[in-house]
Amino acid sequence: MKVALNPKEAVEMPNASEERVLDTDPDAPAKSDHLARREAIQQIERRRRFRINTAIWGLAMLILVAIWAIAEFHNAGGWPTHGFSQSSGIHHVWNIWIIYPVLGWVFLTAAAWWKVSLRKPISESEIKREIERQSGAGDKAA
Repeated sequence: MKVALNPKEAVEMPNASEERVLDTDPDAPAKSDHLARREAIQQIERRRRFRINTAIWGLAMLILVAIWAIAEFHNAGGWPTHGFSQSSGIHHVWNIWIIYPVLGWVFLTAAAWWKVSLRKPISESEIKREIERQSGAGDKAA
């Protein structure tokens, strides 16, 4: 794709859709294999990052829960035999604030899992559909 900065010169701009190879290209199998390999490597890297981040943040949540339990045991004068509440300083009642960071971590981890596991490469049909949608929207606006 060339973009004209002024009438006398044009700059070659990389285009993500140009990386995808159409079947009409005689070198399509070789390029398609290379593209498929690159996408597979990227997916493996995303999964590894997800596992490492989940393990690190899971350990951080365990440490936070341990700190909370020690602090609440000390503040309440023992185990929560009378339950949990939103207030502190009640004998044998623990403050339940820990659920907020833990639930936040669970939701963020679920979102990251969804992004990593359910993400699929963009297909040629999706690219063509989007081009048609954009060109159709441009005709209607004019």
